Amino acid sequence: MNNEIATIMCQLMGMSANVPTDARFSFTGLVERAGRTDVHKDGWGITFYRGKGVQEFRDLQAGSDCDVANFLKQQCIKSDIVIGHIRQANVGALTLENTHPFRRELWGENWTFAHNGQLKDIHSVLPLGRYLPIGTTDSEHIFCWLLEQIANAFETRPADPSELYAFIYQLRTQLHAYDVCNFMLSDGHALIVHCSNNLHWITRRAPFGPALLKDIEVSVDFSKETTENDVVTVFATQPLTTNETWIKMQPGEMLVFEQGEQTAQFI
Repeated sequence: MNNEIATIMCQLMGMSANVPTDARFSFTGLVERAGRTDVHKDGWGITFYRGKGVQEFRDLQAGSDCDVANFLKQQCIKSDIVIGHIRQANVGALTLENTHPFRRELWGENWTFAHNGQLKDIHSVLPLGRYLPIGTTDSEHIFCWLLEQIANAFETRPADPSELYAFIYQLRTQLHAYDVCNFMLSDGHALIVHCSNNLHWITRRAPFGPALLKDIEVSVDFSKETTENDVVTVFATQPLTTNETWIKMQPGEMLVFEQGEQTAQFI
């Protein structure tokens, strides 16, 4: 890959769909970048939302040469929200507890977070409370701080979720001041995606067609895998396919997707 920013940092992948959807195609492209077509070989992880529960997989081995990742490529795990991450370690040791995505409970729901970037001196400027990191990454510190602020501002999930999303965007402005902070966040209701400098997305809907991965010779004809009512949006640090038009997010932009559709934009 030629994009310098994509090479020196971690990479993200996310999905929002209006029906439980198989994410193997996108995952296959992502993990090729974890040690084969790019340098993100310091562990990987992926979280699938399934109802109120989640299925999580993490490994320290490079995703391009990992038995667990190869196993997942063969499994049809259908989910309406997915967050994936391949790591190029810069803060925190190469350990399982430092491998994204991270997860915590808030309001009786699973919150998941993955981050691409590096924030400077955040431990001294972003104090923590009830939510504490298990590992030593700046990413998990950010996640704990975000949840602390949200929990302090809202006793329960707001009846109008736009209040929550606007509040998260306000928090994002503080993080943005400390350097690059691309992130994906979900509570199982929505996929919230923030771009500091490098994120792309695509929404697939009828009429569906074929797609060809950029990093490995794998293709799929989505017209044979979907119905005319399906809506699936995929996010990635860099576009995963070569024959589709991906939209590049603007620096400072935050998007909210529910059931595959964009429901909010902040910029």
